[in-house]
This record gives sequence, C-alpha cells and structure tokens, in this order.
Amino acid sequence: MIMINEKRQWQLLKEIGFSRVGGSKEEKRAAQILKKTIEATDNVAFLEEFEVDWQDVKVASLKSEAKEYEVTAYNQCANTSKEGLTAPFYYLTADNGVGLKNCEGKIVLINDYLRMKIYEKLVDAKAVGFITYDGELRDSRENTDLDNREIRELLREKKNLPGVHMKIQDAMELVLENPNEITISTVQDTYKVNSQNVVTEIKGEKCPDEVIVFTAHYDSVQFSSGVYDNGAGSVILMELFHYFLANRPDRTVRFVWCGSEERGLLGSKAHVEKHKDTLNKIVLNINVDVAGPVLGSDSAVVTGPISLVHYIDYLAKEKGFEILVKQDIYSSDNMPFASKGIPAVSFGRYGEKGQAYIHNRYDQLFFMDSKNLYRTAEFIRKFAVRMINSYAFPVPREMPENMVAKIEDYLKGKPQD
Repeated sequence: MIMINEKRQWQLLKEIGFSRVGGSKEEKRAAQILKKTIEATDNVAFLEEFEVDWQDVKVASLKSEAKEYEVTAYNQCANTSKEGLTAPFYYLTADNGVGLKNCEGKIVLINDYLRMKIYEKLVDAKAVGFITYDGELRDSRENTDLDNREIRELLREKKNLPGVHMKIQDAMELVLENPNEITISTVQDTYKVNSQNVVTEIKGEKCPDEVIVFTAHYDSVQFSSGVYDNGAGSVILMELFHYFLANRPDRTVRFVWCGSEERGLLGSKAHVEKHKDTLNKIVLNINVDVAGPVLGSDSAVVTGPISLVHYIDYLAKEKGFEILVKQDIYSSDNMPFASKGIPAVSFGRYGEKGQAYIHNRYDQLFFMDSKNLYRTAEFIRKFAVRMINSYAFPVPREMPENMVAKIEDYLKGKPQD
C-alpha cells in the first residue's frame, strides 16, 4: 500500500520554495509546478483563474521638515496629488476617545497592523492619511524588509485614504523628530490581473456525490520563500492526492491549492463562488496551513460540530499522536466553506516562539525537517481515510450556533479573542 512519501514531499517543498505573491508571475510559476506534478500521474488538473487587484506604484514618499524617509505606498490606497498631501503629523498610541480626537485633519502614525477596527476609527476620526511600520529594533536596517502592504477592498469601501509603510527604525526617528507637518505622496495605476487555484478531483467509488474538499494555499508574501507558510500545507495535499490516487476513495475527494490566500482568502472565496450550485454535495473541508517546524506542536481547529473535535481527539489517542484539538474559527481557506455551513477542520504544526517565522524573510527551511512534516501528513492521512471511507458519514453537515456567530464576526472584520 502506497503511503506518504517523505522524500518526495520534501523535494516538492524545495521546488516551490520561492516568493510567490498572489497575482504575480511567481505565483503562476508555482501553480504550474503543482499542475505538472498532478499531470505526471495521468490525472487531470485545472487552473481556476480569478481576478485580483494589482498596481504599478509610481510615487511613494514621506518628507518631514528635516528629511525624507524611505517608505512604500499601500497598494490600492488613494492617490495624492503630484505635490503630495501635506498635513500635521500625529502619533496615535491608543485608539480611544482621547487619541482619536487628535486625529482630525492629520496624517496619523499607528502601532501594529492596519486592521479594520483601527482603520474605521481613523476614517471616523477624519484622519487624512496614515502611516504604519514593521520590523524589530534589534535587527539592522539592512535586515529589515520594507514590504508593500495593501488596503483590502473591505476597508476601501469605508473610505480610501492615502497611506505609507516604513521600517521600525525610521518610525522611531520620526516620532523623536515630532515634526509639525509632513508630506506623503502616493501615486499608482491600479488594474486587475489573474490569480489561480490548482484543482484536481478523484471520484468516489461508493458515494461519488459526497465530496470532501482538501485545501491549502500555495501563495506566499513578499520576501518570504513561504516553505512554512504554506508550502508545507501544499506538499501535504500533494501527498494525500498521491495516496488517494493509489488507494481509491469511497467518497469523492477534491484537492484545491488556493491562490492569493494571503491577500484575503481570495482563492478559496473564488472556488466557493464558482461551485455555489454544488456546495450541497460537500460534506467536509480539510484545510492544512503551516507544518514542519522542529520545535512546535500539532493542532486541529474545528469550525463545525463539537463531535468532530471529539472524533479527532479520540483518533489521536488511539494512534498515539500528540495534537491539541479545539472548536473555533481559523483564519485560512476553511472560512469560505464554513461560512456556507460546511464543517471544516484546519490542521497544522505551529513553531514555538523564536523558532519559526512567517510573513518575512526568515520563513526558510532551516527550522523545518522532513520527519516532522511527514508525521503531520501521516496523521491527516489517517483521519482523512476514516472520514472518506466511513460506512455512514460521521460528521453532521451543520454549523453550531456558537460557530455561526464567530464566522459572521470574522467576515465583518471584527477582532477575535
């Protein structure tokens, strides 16, 4: 019986270990690697294309009274005039009544990521522009990447503001300078390009109209090779595909390598929309997002009935596999399925603090190994076989009320615990 192939899995991870931002030529290159790997088995693979936002940034600058700082413009943000936007500078340290009252008419520097909650508050407070920063002061400027961040459509619908992003060292310098006024310039041409999902399917021999969908995103963020997030999940899916091709399943299994997950789950949303007329056939979504770190722990997050939590926990005890299982939402490609009432479980192995890295240049193979990747893949295989080949499908196709509420809050951009 063909099982998970540790060596083949690790080799494919190396092949797709390059930066592959959603919508880029590099993402398309990774999609072609996955497609050719599937087709080498004489199975059919499809590229499901969907449109995503893209831009050519012409101008990105921030000038204070003392100097010009290195910045990137937020992708899809509002354009300023060619002369830029000049306004008072304000550093918002707490988004409460006091701090927000000081934002009107100002270009505001904020801490942390530009989340919907703080962005809506900035708009309501009548800020005219914003600045974010990233990095760690212990790193040199040369080892701090200045990425191109994006204002997603859900935020732009509120109001589109001009915004720039800078390194943490420069943010501290700007706050110490505390200029009366600054000028930011953001000029870009925006248009649409294609991203794509890679899809293949193996028909079930006994219950072909009951479908289990496997998902993992294969895109990465800028500067990151994305082997941990989420090349690991992508190659686990490929090994599961090899397994069920050799060991024909009772139920239909569909494998979807999702594009542009890092840009807002765009690939999985597109897939759910494309197949909306047949969603009633999908009985379970199994999502894999991050795996392989040497120092870490395995986890399964069930967005569905509590009985599925117990099922995975019992199976882990039976097989002697250490894994933490809980009922909750998980911000990945499972969410578009869960939002349609389809039970979902997201598997992953999460690195310990200081040992594994995502969304930066340090997402590399040096903290991962093939054996840990294999162990996670093998447990997912055992679980999947039980589900797919069960006499009667053991998971009710329903979404508990407590999960429905969490899913709705997530889709509205409300912060989670």
